[in-house]
This record gives sequence, structure tokens and C-alpha cells, in this order.
Amino acid sequence: MITVYGIPNCDTVKRARAWLAECGLDAAFHDFKKQGVPAEWLPAWLQAFGRDRLVNRAGNTWRKLDDAAKAAIVDDGGAIALMMREPSVIKRPVVHWPDGRWTLGFSADEFEKSALTAPKKS
Repeated sequence: MITVYGIPNCDTVKRARAWLAECGLDAAFHDFKKQGVPAEWLPAWLQAFGRDRLVNRAGNTWRKLDDAAKAAIVDDGGAIALMMREPSVIKRPVVHWPDGRWTLGFSADEFEKSALTAPKKS
């Protein structure tokens, strides 16, 4: 099963979910706002992407943070604390593919490569 993690009103998440649906791929959606950030996955995400990619420093949430909160991101522990407190600071979507791989953001080319092993909707 493919799992898409993100926020439903995020345009990039919408594009990713639409692409998966158009390709007939079955995908579960984990809404950070309703279901929270899955703390058990944050270390895997940090290992896969690194905190500089995972923490979205170009988004509105980051820009609204005070300087002390931004300065606290000196290690993975600080990044995890911020992502748990401010889920919107996580770059989206984070996608878990059936083969165990993770992707970050949306790229049709990357999704196409990852989707080769994904089960189709019945």
C-alpha cells in the first residue's frame, strides 16, 4: 500500500494524490492536521532526506517562526521537536511506497519510477 503523508489543502499534496488516482494506484492518506505527525517515522524521514530537505524553509510556516525556533534546528532532535509542534513545516508530501522506499515532494518522473511496484486499484 502507498501512504501519502501531508496536509490536504497543500497544492503539491493535491497534485500527488491526483496523479496516483489517475494512474489507478491505491493510496492511503495520512493527514498531519487530523492524525498528527507519525513520530515513529521521523527518524526514517530524516535518514532518507536529511533535515535540510525535510524542514521546508521556503514555506509560510517557516517564515512565521520566531528567530529562536529557527535557531533551534541545529540537530535532528531540534528538527523533530519543531516538526511535531508545527507539522506544516514538513516538506510535502512524504510518500511511503510498497517496496519500503520514501519520496519527498512530487515529481511525476519519480512517482512513475516508484509506482512500477505498486499495486493497482481493483
